[in-house]
Amino acid sequence: MKLHAVEAPLGRSHGQPKTTKIVLIVIFVTLVFLTIIPVFYPLLGYPLYLLKASSPKPSPTTVYGSGEPELRSSIKISEGENCDIFSGEWVPNRDAPYYTNTTCWAIHEHQNCMKYGRPDTEFMKWKWKPDGCDLPVLNPAQFLEIVRGKSLAFVGDSVGRNQMQSLICLLSRVEYPVDVSYTPDERFKRWRYTTYNFTVAYFWTTHLVKSGEREDSGPTQTGLFDLYLDEFDERWTTQIQEFDYLIISSGHWFYRPLVFYENQRIVGCHFCLIENVTDLTKFYGYRKAFRTAFRAINSLENFKGITILRTFAPPHFENGFWNKGGNCVRTKPFQSNETALEGDNMEFYMIQIEEFKTAEREGRKKGKRYRLMDTTQASLLRPDGHPSRYGHWAHENVTLYNDCVHWCLPGPIDTWNDFLLQMLKMEGVRSHQERLYSGDRRMRFR
Repeated sequence: MKLHAVEAPLGRSHGQPKTTKIVLIVIFVTLVFLTIIPVFYPLLGYPLYLLKASSPKPSPTTVYGSGEPELRSSIKISEGENCDIFSGEWVPNRDAPYYTNTTCWAIHEHQNCMKYGRPDTEFMKWKWKPDGCDLPVLNPAQFLEIVRGKSLAFVGDSVGRNQMQSLICLLSRVEYPVDVSYTPDERFKRWRYTTYNFTVAYFWTTHLVKSGEREDSGPTQTGLFDLYLDEFDERWTTQIQEFDYLIISSGHWFYRPLVFYENQRIVGCHFCLIENVTDLTKFYGYRKAFRTAFRAINSLENFKGITILRTFAPPHFENGFWNKGGNCVRTKPFQSNETALEGDNMEFYMIQIEEFKTAEREGRKKGKRYRLMDTTQASLLRPDGHPSRYGHWAHENVTLYNDCVHWCLPGPIDTWNDFLLQMLKMEGVRSHQERLYSGDRRMRFR
């Protein structure tokens, strides 16, 4: 619109004075614009709501790549409507839940909150409302049509499994899958929706890289683990080349004591309390693990699928650490001005974003595609969605901590799959944009 306003006077031979003024204004605005942009450019690499910690309401969690077209910005919900689906608030939804613990067999026992006596039910009756648009609740028939003939793998720890089981439950209104696993090991499962020729799989990996338990007790009585930070975890890296979509995530296992190896030697640790071993903190291992995991993906010549990073979902322990009596007993969501991403949660999130951006930049050179599923803000606002002590019978003689990491099913984690469906809907548009951009770059550098 502004361009036309300038062009119209320039087309008239008798409007020279007015034209001169307009040209001067345009030059002035351009100079101001070019002056301001370099000042703010360093900030453009991070989600905007993280740069406004003093703001009572977070801004959209868009991620921008340096010097490249914005390919991870708002997701179009409908024609002519754009917004960041990952930034918003939780609003009541009296139609939920869309399955129960009696209609879905896929719920893990420790997330089966209603079976084990959770007394309140309001935590199931909310939906995510992005700022500026609506996010549709997952339509199972639509989802299965979109993924007809395709395959999806979840790679990560038990929170990744939690999301996969949520997806199976949401799709159960249309069809249940058949177990086609190659092994009886419950950590590596494959399911097929025969009507749609759609396969969903789960590959267990606690730290994304090669790892092993060094001691079963350790300094915190929760185990001590060896992490080989520069070595692939081949239990999943050798299995994913056939998949169309890969959802990768990790986080909570890095709180446990760890010993870090690089080039087959110890380089440091996280709270290992081993003499003469430097404590590099969990963040060192977390960054290196994601870097190696993304390097593994980018090294797979035959992997043509789309890698989706599902961002860190903060735990909600209050009044103590996870292994020191901490619990989560709230019964309703936070509003966005009632809490903030900070401390360890912020650090984990920022590491993910930074390593994601690097991996995407390197992967693009090899034709790899990366997407960001930013579940962090929506998850941060749901302290009420965890099992707490309702993952087992109260009288059971078991030693289990209050669970403020995983999510009750049904519960807030179902929204992660609402995000997934919306991302799949837009994938054709995104891929087309990237092909146009790649073609434009090739033309410019010929």
